[in-house]
Amino acid sequence: MSQILPLEQLSKALEGDLFYDELHRVIYATDASVYQIKPLAVAQPKTVADIQTLVRFANEHQIPLTPRTAGTSLAGQTVGSGIIVDVSKYFTQIISLDQENKTVTVQPGVIRDELNLFLKPFGLFFSPTTSTSNRCMIGGMVGNNSSGTTSIRYGVTRDKIVALQAILSDGSATVFKSLTSEAFIEKTKGTSLENHIYRTLYEELSNTETQNEIVKEFPKPEIHRRNTGYAVDLLLKSDLFSGAEPTINLGTLLCGSEGTLAFTTEITLKVDDLPPAYNIMVAAHFHSIQESLEAVMIAMKHHLYTCEMMDDTILNCTKTNREQAKNRFFIQGEPKAIIMLEVAADTIEDAERQAEALIDDLKQNNFGYALPKLYGEDIDKINALRKAGLGLLGSIVGDDKAADSIEDTAVELSDLPNYIAEFAAMMKKYGQEAIYYAHAGAGELHLRPILNLKKKEDLQLFRTIATEVAVLVKKYRGSLSGEHGDGIVRGEFLPYMIGENNYELLKRIKKAFDPNSIFNKGRITDAPKMDENLRVVSGREEPTIQTIQDFSDSMGILRLAEKCNGSGDCRKLPSAGGTLCPSYRATRNEKDTTRARANSLRQFLTNSDKDNKFNHEELYQVFDLCVSCKACASECPSNVDIASLKAEFLYQYQKTNGFSKRNKIFAYNATLNTLGSLTPTFTNWVSNLALVKKTMGIAPQRVVPHLAPTTFRNWVKKNRKDAATTLYPNGQVYLFCDEFTNFYDVGVGVDTYELLTQLGYQVVIIDHQESGRAFISKGFLEQAKTIATRNVAIFKNIVSAETPLLGIEPSAILTFRDEYLRLAEDKAGAEQLAKHVFTIEEFFKREIEKGAIRAEHFSDQAQSIKIHGHCHQKALSAVEATFVMLNLPKNNTVTIYNSGCCGMAGSFGYEKEHYEISMQMGEDTLFPKVRATDVNTIISAAGTSCRHQILDGTGREVHHPVTILKSCLKQ
Repeated sequence: MSQILPLEQLSKALEGDLFYDELHRVIYATDASVYQIKPLAVAQPKTVADIQTLVRFANEHQIPLTPRTAGTSLAGQTVGSGIIVDVSKYFTQIISLDQENKTVTVQPGVIRDELNLFLKPFGLFFSPTTSTSNRCMIGGMVGNNSSGTTSIRYGVTRDKIVALQAILSDGSATVFKSLTSEAFIEKTKGTSLENHIYRTLYEELSNTETQNEIVKEFPKPEIHRRNTGYAVDLLLKSDLFSGAEPTINLGTLLCGSEGTLAFTTEITLKVDDLPPAYNIMVAAHFHSIQESLEAVMIAMKHHLYTCEMMDDTILNCTKTNREQAKNRFFIQGEPKAIIMLEVAADTIEDAERQAEALIDDLKQNNFGYALPKLYGEDIDKINALRKAGLGLLGSIVGDDKAADSIEDTAVELSDLPNYIAEFAAMMKKYGQEAIYYAHAGAGELHLRPILNLKKKEDLQLFRTIATEVAVLVKKYRGSLSGEHGDGIVRGEFLPYMIGENNYELLKRIKKAFDPNSIFNKGRITDAPKMDENLRVVSGREEPTIQTIQDFSDSMGILRLAEKCNGSGDCRKLPSAGGTLCPSYRATRNEKDTTRARANSLRQFLTNSDKDNKFNHEELYQVFDLCVSCKACASECPSNVDIASLKAEFLYQYQKTNGFSKRNKIFAYNATLNTLGSLTPTFTNWVSNLALVKKTMGIAPQRVVPHLAPTTFRNWVKKNRKDAATTLYPNGQVYLFCDEFTNFYDVGVGVDTYELLTQLGYQVVIIDHQESGRAFISKGFLEQAKTIATRNVAIFKNIVSAETPLLGIEPSAILTFRDEYLRLAEDKAGAEQLAKHVFTIEEFFKREIEKGAIRAEHFSDQAQSIKIHGHCHQKALSAVEATFVMLNLPKNNTVTIYNSGCCGMAGSFGYEKEHYEISMQMGEDTLFPKVRATDVNTIISAAGTSCRHQILDGTGREVHHPVTILKSCLKQ
C-alpha cells in the first residue's frame, strides 16, 4: 500500500498514462532478451513535462526509470524493477526537416522505416538499417548506437548525431550539440547540473594517464561498430584532450549510453542522399563458415553496400516458416553459409560491371560454389529472410534455444577469420554447434550457442562461454558489443574488457550525470550478474499443462508460448505491409501485441498456483482484442500461433467461469440458423430489432446478416445435375457446404456450383458437419473437436488428389488444414485429408496451370478488379491464387490491395464493445484504399466477414472471386 499511494498521486500528476496493474507489469517484464524483471509500474508520458514529473518522482522515492521504445533490446536494457517509461505511444512526431543541411529532428518514438518514408520524397534517408527497422524507434537506436546492414558504407547511429534534447537527472532540460572547445570550457563554469557534468568530463579526460589508459584498453579504433561502456575514447579526439578536432559533441557520449545518463526527448540527425538507383545482390554460397569468412576479405575490396552472412541453422528454420519459405527461391543445394554481397550504381550497366568483377574475384580465389545474382523485388525477399533471423531462431522447437550472450562481438575485419577459427575450436570443446549470422563485412557476427537455460549445467555453460568469449575478444582488442549494447548480458564483463581504471572512470561519469542513479540503474555500471533474472528458472520442474488441442508440434502449449523471443514483429505498422498485428495497429498499445499475449500466457501458466492456470482475468484482458487473424502464425518468424492459444485459453477459462449467453448464440449460429431459415423473413426482422441487438450485445450500428430465402443445400437438391446424363470431362470434386454459404451467401454457392459445372467438373455435395469455425473462435472446443473428428471421418476415404475437397469461405475450409490437425481424434487421417483440401481459388489456380481451365472459356470484356485477401487466406494459403484466377480472362486488369485486416473477424466486429476498434482496424489500411478505388472497379473479397465490413465501412458492394469469374464466362 505504501507504494500504491505515491503511484496514484503520480498518475494524477501526469497528462499521459500510468499503469501499475499486474497485467502491465507482466507484459513489460521482458523485452527481446533472455531476461525478465517485473517493474513497479509503466508510464506512457505525453509531454516533456510528464518526463520531468517522472524524474522528480524518481528522485524523491529512489525509484529508477527505464526508458523504452519498441522493447526489442537483446541485452536486457529495457527491463527493470522501477518504472518503465514507454515513449513509443506519444513521442512519435517528426518535428522538422532541414533539406539544405540534410538534418531531421524527431521525437524518440519515431519508427526508423516511418522516418525514411517521410524522407524519401526529398531524396534522403536515415542510413542505419537494423533487422528490426520496421518497428524499432530512433530513441532506441540512439540508446544502443544501432548499426545494421549498411554500416560498412554509411556508418552507425553515433555518426549521425547532430543534437540531443534531454532531461537531466535533476529534471532540468538541456541540449547536447556540437560545441567549440571554447564553448565547452564556458559550460564548465556555473553551479547547474549541466555545468557539473561538463566540468567533471573536462577534469577527468584532461588527465594524461587517463587518456593513455583509454587508448590502451578500449577496442581498436578501426572497429567502427563498438558499444563498450561510454564512448569516452571518441571524446579524446577533441583538441581539449590532446586530439585534433576543434569541436566536441556530448551527444556522441549519450549515444550508446542505454539511457543511463539522461532522458532524451528530441533527436536531430544527419541524413544521407538515397543510395544509387540500381543494385544487385550476389548471394554467395559456401560449404563452410570458415570459407565464407575468408571470402569476405576478398569481397570487401569491392565497393559493397551490404556484406551479410546467414548460416545453415537460420536457412533451415526458413523451411518451416510459412512466410520465409517463399523467400528461399535463390538457395542452391545445402549451403553451410550464404554471404549477401550488394553493389549499387547510378546505372544498371555499372552495377552489372561491379557485380561481375566481384564474382570474377571470388571465382579466381576459389570461393563459393554458387554465385547467383538477384535483382529488384528478389533483393527485398532475401533481405526479408535475413531480417527474420532472430525471430526464426525462436521457432526452434523445444527447450534448446539460441542464447543471447556472445551474439554481438566485433573485431577488426582482418582479424575475423582467425577470431572465428578460435571461437569455433572453443565451441567444439563444449560440444556446441554455434549459429553464425549478420554483419560479416563489419567484422561482427551474431554468434549464438544452443543452450537449454532450464538446465543447471547449461546455465553454467551460458556463463562459461560468455567469459571465455570475453577473453578471446579482448585478445583481439575487439568489442564485446558491436551494436546490441552491454545491458545485463555483458555489463558485468566491462571491468575486464576496458580495465578497472577505465571502469571506475565510467562510474564517476555516471555519478556526475545521475548522482541518485535513477536512469536505468544497473546498466553499463554496477550491472547485475548475467545469469540472474532470466525468463526461465534453472532446475525448476516446469508445469505440465493439459489442453484439448494437440500442441505436440511445439512440445506443448507452454513451449509454444515460449517461442516468442520478443523480437516485436507484431509492432510493425501498416506501412510495413502484411497484417500483423491488427489490434496493435489500431490501439498502439503494447498490451495488444501478440508478444504481450504470448508472454502473459507463458508467465501465468508457469507461475499460477490455481488449479486452472488459465483462470486469470489478466489473460482475458490481454486476449480480448485478438481477432484470430493467424498473421502471427505466418508473419511472426517464430511462428507463434496466438489464434490457437486464444482458442485454448477461452475454452479453459470458460470451463471455470461459464460460457456467456452471447457467446453461445454466436457459437451455435449454424444450429440456430437451421431453425431461423424455416422463416427467414421473420428471423431477419427480429434479429435486427434494436431491443434484440441491445439484449445480445450487438453494436446498434451493425446490420445482422440476413438469412437467404432458401439454403444452398436446398438449392442444390432442386438443381442437381443428373450425373448419368451429363458429361464431366474434368472429373469430380467435392464442394464443402460451409455454414456461411449455406445460410447467408447462397448466391455465391450457386455461382460456384454453376461455374464449376459449366467448366466440366462434377460437383458433389454430401452430408457433413459445419466447419466448426464459430465454435473455435468462441472457445467451444469440445464441440469443435467433435465436428472435426466427424468431418475427417466423413471425408478421409473419399477425398483424394483426383477428387479434392473445395471450399468457398476461407475461414471454414482452412480449418481442415489448420485447427483440425490439433482437434481431430484421427490425426493421421486429418493430415492425409488436409493434403487434398483447397480453397476454391487454389483449385482454380491449379487447374489453370494444368490447362484444364483456359482463357478461351471467358469473354474479352475489359474490367478492372481489386482484391482484398481474407486474413486466413494470407496466413494459410495465398492471395496470389485469387489473382491468377481473376487474371485469366485476357482483358481483366487485376491488382491486390496491400490491405491488412478488415477488422470484422467473424462476430468480433458485431460485438458492441469491439465495434469501434473493429472499424479502426478497417481504417488503418483497407477502408482508405477502397474509398480511393474508382467506382467502376470491381472489388473482390473471398471472406463473408470482409464483404460485410467493407460495405459497413465504405458503402461499397464487394463480390466473391467466384461470382466475378462466373460473370466473365462466355454465354
